[in-house]
Amino acid sequence: MNQNQNQSGQSQTIANPKTTKLQKTPQMNDRDFLNDALATEKYITNNYSIALNEASHEALYQDLLSICTEAQNEQRQLYNLMFKKGWYKLEQEDQQKLQQKHQQFYNYTTTQFPYGGGQLQ
Repeated sequence: MNQNQNQSGQSQTIANPKTTKLQKTPQMNDRDFLNDALATEKYITNNYSIALNEASHEALYQDLLSICTEAQNEQRQLYNLMFKKGWYKLEQEDQQKLQQKHQQFYNYTTTQFPYGGGQLQ
């Protein structure tokens, strides 16, 4: 994993330093196909999640859960492959923003939960 910092010192990109280079052409390349498949898997898993919430029959629920888990695993494999090839990059969040969000949700759990609040770690 490689972390690069821009000139302002603010944003860091997390990416694989060994990027597989592709020629830019009007035709879809391997990255385009993988990106399309990843987007499709994300869409599918979101919809399976909705179906799971709505399933009232236990056997149907179990079948949907199995299919959803399989789709989730496929999505993760596509993400890992794209990251490995350097085609999927992430931006590292600022530590101060993470602390603020943690505090916000911690305050919520201590004031909103009915039984004394849960612990966020």
